[in-house]
Amino acid sequence: MTATPPATPSRGTDRRVPRKGRTRERDRGPALDSRAQIITRRLSKTYGSLVAVDNLNLEINAGEIFGLLGQNGAGKTTTILMLLGLTEPSAGGARVAGFDPTRKPLEVKRRVGYLPDNVGFYDGMTGRENLRYTARLNGLSGREAETRIAEVLEQVGMSGRADGRVETYSRGMLQRLGIADALVKDPSVLILDEPTTAIDPLGVIEILDMLRALVRDRGLAVMLSSHLLAQVQSVCDRVGIFAAGRLIGVGTVTELAEQFGEDTTRIEVGFEGLQPPDYASTAKALASVPGVSGVQQPARSGDPFVVLSGSRAATGTLREALLATAVRDGLRLSSIREIVPSLDDIYRHALNAQGSEARQEVPA
Repeated sequence: MTATPPATPSRGTDRRVPRKGRTRERDRGPALDSRAQIITRRLSKTYGSLVAVDNLNLEINAGEIFGLLGQNGAGKTTTILMLLGLTEPSAGGARVAGFDPTRKPLEVKRRVGYLPDNVGFYDGMTGRENLRYTARLNGLSGREAETRIAEVLEQVGMSGRADGRVETYSRGMLQRLGIADALVKDPSVLILDEPTTAIDPLGVIEILDMLRALVRDRGLAVMLSSHLLAQVQSVCDRVGIFAAGRLIGVGTVTELAEQFGEDTTRIEVGFEGLQPPDYASTAKALASVPGVSGVQQPARSGDPFVVLSGSRAATGTLREALLATAVRDGLRLSSIREIVPSLDDIYRHALNAQGSEARQEVPA
């Protein structure tokens, strides 16, 4: 029997005690949609003249992974602290799992699993013993606790190492244990702050696959805060782009591409048996198709051509015309597909647009 440690490791900022005199409207908090597990309305946080979060309006539903994307200092962690009731908003309100984090922080903590960017565990204890301690803090003990611990260890793939001391764990194993720790209380919301930082590529893939399985099997609402664009794009159902404390775009990657992507459509067209001497005539034939604004020839033998068009609305018509041209000229078409903008491109364009707006607001 392991003795209960005297104190828990620090896992976040101490919650400030709400001041009296707040408006009743804000105390009631925003109305909660039947599917929304996280909802904010005009949520703001200032530190003196610094605006950390500026009028955030956001909804995250059960059964989805939402990526909060932004550079370090963009306001992501401050937003998380307000959602957990660990710091008080300067204005606006939020509901998490049906409760106002400012007025009911303990109710929120009972229903939210949180994985901070730096997970704190007792190194001298095993992974299972750390989870038992967390279970006791959440009112679980005996057979119920042991059953829950066994379930979450299995879910995160740590059953085989659960009885090893935490000081022997790799960074990836600590992150897995951190997710298990967040799941012990059987939450309806999971909030992860930079969950894959400093983890090897294989470990990242395993953790992202695990998150998808958790959402599929348990119907959790997952909020994933990160600055790693490729990972966000690979796992998230929707993405919110955060810049200088403001949410400047939200939606699926396709929706964000329409909002922030370039107006130019790019279509890759590949041909079998085509040799470099034939590239110029093939490019000329593709450029003759109505709606084509340019053609990029392959850089290497066997690579596809890239056809450019200034109209995103007529992509289907353009594909049909390119197919007809290939048939007419006896070209053996091997592939044709639209190049979807990457989240990296979308993010860069969104920040550039944000910078342009900010510059326009500054008096000359």
